Amino acid sequence: MAQKPSIPKGTRDFNPEQVAKRNYIFNTIQTQFERFGFQPIETPSFENSDTLMGKYGDEGDRLIFKILNSGDFLNKVNDTLYAEKDSGKITPKISEKALRYDLTVPFARYVVQHQNEIEFPFKRYQMQPVWRADRPQKGRFREFYQCDADVVGSTSLWQEVEFVQLYDAVFTALKLDGATIKINNRKILSGIAEVIGASDKLIDFTVALDKLDKIGEEKVKEEMLSKGIPQTGIDALQPLFSLSGDFATQINQLKTILSTSDEGKKGIEELEFIDAAISELGLSTAKLQLDVTLARGLNYYTGAIFEVSAPEGVAMGSIGGGGRYDDLTGIFGLKNVSGVGISFGLDRIYLVLEELNLFPETVTKNIDVLFINFGDKEALFSMKAIKELRANNINAELYPDAAKMKKQMNHANKRNIPYVVIVGEKEIETNTYALKHMVSGDQSSVTLTQLVSQLS
Repeated sequence: MAQKPSIPKGTRDFNPEQVAKRNYIFNTIQTQFERFGFQPIETPSFENSDTLMGKYGDEGDRLIFKILNSGDFLNKVNDTLYAEKDSGKITPKISEKALRYDLTVPFARYVVQHQNEIEFPFKRYQMQPVWRADRPQKGRFREFYQCDADVVGSTSLWQEVEFVQLYDAVFTALKLDGATIKINNRKILSGIAEVIGASDKLIDFTVALDKLDKIGEEKVKEEMLSKGIPQTGIDALQPLFSLSGDFATQINQLKTILSTSDEGKKGIEELEFIDAAISELGLSTAKLQLDVTLARGLNYYTGAIFEVSAPEGVAMGSIGGGGRYDDLTGIFGLKNVSGVGISFGLDRIYLVLEELNLFPETVTKNIDVLFINFGDKEALFSMKAIKELRANNINAELYPDAAKMKKQMNHANKRNIPYVVIVGEKEIETNTYALKHMVSGDQSSVTLTQLVSQLS
């Protein structure tokens, strides 16, 4: 009995409609990337293991898919090492390559390796799949695409301003009105930790603060206490829990809280610059919002932190994020190269567009017209017209077999092809085509020129 086919958990097949919808998102994002001056690059699906390992922390390293060496991969493992059954020691012997975990570290490697060919500041975009050996669940896959844009070689805050505009441009083009671009600054968080006497517990403090919307003020305070943050420090945080109002109002409240922190003041200055520029330039459909609880990527972000949420009423996690990093390329020996970048969450954006019914009907359109096949003579006559239609950017095809008319019509209906062309003896003699609209049922006799005109 034949084995039932399957695919690995955490991976997916995409049918033609899904691919068309995904390509619509890809193309929309790519158009805006290029409009903003970003250049495309691609990196290999797999990298040398030492490029990836040690760059994502212990948890991230565990999620990297390792590739076994070709041939007799156990040959370099001696009996003593094999007997220990220590995968940490054995893995480097049997695996020298791994699937990329994200696009950021390969990009850093690319910049360092090609630094003499790159014109800085370097604006790049990249849309490729990545792989993580994560536990599959709803909305989380082992293979998925990342759509990243980064600028390296510039410390200018105008880059952050441009990224806010880029998010707005993409979501406006997708008709996804009302997305919220949340922004914070690592320096703000460091300043708050300094003010409450918890600079050595920055990560613990921010991880707890990040849960404010989910578990509430009291639970956050309890978690902070459990992590060793003193009660006096938590009391000093009280104004933070009641932070409210528009961007400028929250900034003024932060100035009071961070009055004794130079680091915090610097973060406030950066946020004020970005807000002032965006206020002057305006956004089309998105809104910029200060969120001091936003604490993603603290292992590498050093300035602005971004996270984008879907419009109100849509239950979905972040659909984009990013931030400023000061020394990403330093891991490969190229020091003091500042950068800032953002990412779009393709799969979540897809789900949001689906939920809000925002995909244009034309997205899944494939073929404009199907020619009915009555035999070789009629097929050849039809193919001459098909060649002309294709030359005029009209998607056309011939049903490959001389099957019954009903079967060919059903095929057109199932594929939602709007028009069929019927060619018989009469049409060949008069050099015309019977054009039938599949929804209305209207049928007319047209010349090739008229056919091209009506289908254009």
